[in-house]
Amino acid sequence: MGRYRLAVLGSGKGSNFVAIARAIAEGRLDAEIALVVSDRPEAGILEEARRRGIATCVLPPSRFHSRLDPEVEEELARMLKEKRVDLVVLAGFMRILKSPLLTAFPNRIVNIHPSLLPAFKGRDAWRQAWEAKVPVTGCTVHWVTAELDAGPILGQREVPVLPEDTPETLHARIQEAEHELYPEVLQRILEQWTREKT
Repeated sequence: MGRYRLAVLGSGKGSNFVAIARAIAEGRLDAEIALVVSDRPEAGILEEARRRGIATCVLPPSRFHSRLDPEVEEELARMLKEKRVDLVVLAGFMRILKSPLLTAFPNRIVNIHPSLLPAFKGRDAWRQAWEAKVPVTGCTVHWVTAELDAGPILGQREVPVLPEDTPETLHARIQEAEHELYPEVLQRILEQWTREKT
């Protein structure tokens, strides 16, 4: 059996993508990245993928701020199927997915969120945690469902909020935790799938 094929979707600089690619290169994640997709042509994740010789795709502009046009999402689902993608990995993808992708990849889309869900859903979760003055926050990997940041939780990592923290320093430490947690959880998912197949 070949290695599981991942598609990574991101809108930003791609630090979680880099962590995943590094885990694959170091043998900690038994997968291959078939495609990197972004909704922003200037996104750093595309440059990181190209430097590694990984195929990239830039989605056309959308009429909506927070989600993709339905026809764009349908075309993306078709492309991912064509690439024989097993698992769709959201890494800072700032669009809410709707039925075309959720239907095409049921229980096959994962996301990482910078809080201990169910606390602090939505945007800038690290800033929400800092403003709420909680002693601990962190990050969560979860299955993606139709409800925002509400799918079943696959793994979490705690990060203490320090007295001297700013939102930026807190976010940086949460991202370090994300870079450890995400490849570990992805490997667990793929190991589970392999066991179910045998």
